[in-house]
Amino acid sequence: MSQTVTATWLQDYTFVGKTDSNKSIIMDAPTTKDGEKIAPSPMEMVLFGLIGCTGIDVKLILGKAKKDVTKLEVIATAERRDEFPRIFTDIHVHFKVSGSNIDEKSVGRAVKLSAEKYCSVSAMLDKTVNITHDFEIVE
Repeated sequence: MSQTVTATWLQDYTFVGKTDSNKSIIMDAPTTKDGEKIAPSPMEMVLFGLIGCTGIDVKLILGKAKKDVTKLEVIATAERRDEFPRIFTDIHVHFKVSGSNIDEKSVGRAVKLSAEKYCSVSAMLDKTVNITHDFEIVE
């Protein structure tokens, strides 16, 4: 299955990305160090891809386990190296899960399955980045 995405330059360092299914996003980088930008950077988009992918997995796995998730928040904290290319060296993914019938064993299993088997973004990043995970159940 092939996919095609296109990024078209708008102004400064701002690009609009479009998928072959006609969905759009905006990416940006500041024109000066610590300058303003109007959208996430490409590296922030990588983190969004990771937490979106793993969040979907965890929600699906918990749903199949008949867990009633009422809120799921996924937070990624990343470190990048100083030299170019400034790739991520470490990413920590934290899940905050709320709902009824939510237990540590089920959430731990869902996080582990996503990290080790299902999340395609995690599988790609895991080749070059140290990715860790934890979770909390929020009443």
